[in-house]
This record gives sequence, structure tokens and C-alpha cells, in this order.
Amino acid sequence: MRNHEVTKVQPLLNDQGNLREPGWSRKLVQQYDRTAVKALPFRIKEWDYYLVMSREFAVCMTISDMGYMGLESVTFLDFTKPYEHTEGPTVLFPMGSIPMPATSEYGVSAFQDEKIQLKAVVEKGERRLSCNFPGFEDGKGLSFDITLTEPEMDSIVIATPWDTDTCFYYNQKINCMPASGWVVYDGKRYEFDPANDFGTLDWGRGVWTYDNTWYWGSGNGYVNGKPFGFNIGYGFGNTAAASENALFYDGKIHKLEDVTFHIPEGDYLKPWKFTSFDGRFEMDFQPIIDRSSYANLPFGDSLDLPGIGKVPTAAILGGGDHVESNQHQVFGRMTGTVILDDGTRLEIRDLLCFAEDVHNMY
Repeated sequence: MRNHEVTKVQPLLNDQGNLREPGWSRKLVQQYDRTAVKALPFRIKEWDYYLVMSREFAVCMTISDMGYMGLESVTFLDFTKPYEHTEGPTVLFPMGSIPMPATSEYGVSAFQDEKIQLKAVVEKGERRLSCNFPGFEDGKGLSFDITLTEPEMDSIVIATPWDTDTCFYYNQKINCMPASGWVVYDGKRYEFDPANDFGTLDWGRGVWTYDNTWYWGSGNGYVNGKPFGFNIGYGFGNTAAASENALFYDGKIHKLEDVTFHIPEGDYLKPWKFTSFDGRFEMDFQPIIDRSSYANLPFGDSLDLPGIGKVPTAAILGGGDHVESNQHQVFGRMTGTVILDDGTRLEIRDLLCFAEDVHNMY
């Protein structure tokens, strides 16, 4: 059944390490347990990604334990210039050693070394994000202390399998969280205003196949005086049971069918278009910043791991022989129309948001 909604509280995985019930839900009704995952610790991926945006600037924070590596980073974006810089360490073979809670609803995700401290503290109704990175961008420095208020509202959760045993993607996107707090970049202080500014969470746990391309877009704002957000995406796993496409309006989710990204060939900063199977998400997108990165890291046939010995590279990488990542997270403004479940038509004008095209082999 397309867009099957999961409502039963249950363990996420069965005894074989596969999803019990693929589909979507409004909150984390299926319970993730790392010890139930039937995969080598190199292949388990756990991450928290936060994006907090104002009309003129934004920050991103990633805390992750991706099995054989941890990708920890922060980004500062200035939409008035426009400008962005992303930086952070890569940790080799954390394999569960980085604190990553089994739920998004409470707990602490954190990373710290001699150069950077990152933390997300989650309590009921509130998420507090902090960063201290004096060496960011050749000593310009980046620090922040941000509070995201999380009212009672719907989110979009998807439990997506691959056509490969024990591979799964369990993901929650939370939109429309009012943001307050401060950022200091290069000695200048910036303030978030909860009357206008929002944060978004991308929380994920899973085991992926080696070679994947995905498309994702998200944004928040006010429409007719009420909080509005959207989450769109596809390309990741077998989405026959449900997509992650959804609108959020005044705290309620409005589930969408398929949405297609029309990306101009050869230049991500040219205008994009978005169309939908059911006509409920029709948008023009004017890019401002392409936050792009590319990496290609070859490996030999095996790696000698401390305390473990030689392990075939294919086992670590899920079948590949090198790590490659080509990412384009494009920030800009969307204009168009959306249609809610009851047929209400909303006009969207210059909504600050992002859309991305990512190809990873890891």
C-alpha cells in the first residue's frame, strides 16, 4: 500500500534484523535498538543533523557515528553576501563510541576533541544546540548556543528497506521548531528571533547499501500567520511502502505523493522546478548558495584495524573499494502553490529553504 501509515508501537526490527513494518508515521512509534541490528559495526550509521535559519544567516551542525568513520561538522551561511563555510573533523572507526541516543525524543548527542565541542541536549519540548570551534575557518572562529522549542506537533518518520537483507533507513524530519539564541562568527554576533526563525532536525539510524543517490528538500516559514514547513525527497532505498514527502501546517502533517526535482544540468545555481504526481506541490526555486563538496578516497584490498586485525575493504564499505561523496546542498527561495489534505490551496512566496542532490559511495 503506497504511503502506508505505521501506528503500532513496536520494535523497529525483527529477529532477522529487517524492518517489521515499512511505512511512515507521525512520530517514532517504532523503537530503534542498536543491539538488534544484524550488521557489522562498520556498517551501522547514526546521525543527528540540525539546520537553523534566519532570513539573513544560518548554521548547520552534524554529529554522527557512521561506523567506520564519524563525520562531525558545522556550517555558517550568510545569505546577504552570499557565502558559506563548512568544517569539522573526520573520526576513524568510532563504531558506536560517539554518544548517539536510540531516540530523538530525549538524550544527549555529543562530540568533543581538542579543537571542537559539539552538543545537542534534548529534553521534553526543547532542544539545546551548542558549538565551540575557535579554529573554524583559519581562526575566524564559530560558536553558538541555540534553543529550539518543540511544541506538540506532527513530524515525518519513514522506515525504508533496501532490497538487501538487514539494510534499512529509519529517519525522522522535524520542521517548524522556533529558534532563539546566538551565533558568533568572526567576532560578529548574530541573534535568532523565535518569532521568525526556525530549526529543522534530520535524525537517522540505519544500515545502507554502498552506492546511493538521494534528493532532499526542506523549508519553514509562516503562511497566513501560521507555521508552515515542507519535507520532500526520494531516491534512497525501496520507497514502495511510503515516501517522505509531506507538508506541515499549524502543527499538522499533510501527506504527499511523489515529488520530482527538476535540476538544471551543469549549473546548480540556475533556477530549479519541482512538480508533483498529484499536483499538490508545484514550485519554482531560485538558488542563492550551492554548499558543495567532493571527496574520493581509495582503499586497498583490506585494512589492518587495531584490536581486530585485517578486514576486507569490501566488508567495511559494504561491497566497494573506495569512498566517494559528491554533495550539492543548495539554499534559495521557493515560490509556488501547495494543497493541503482538505483541498485548501496555499500560496508560497520567497520561502527560504534548501534542496539537495547527493551521491555517496560509502
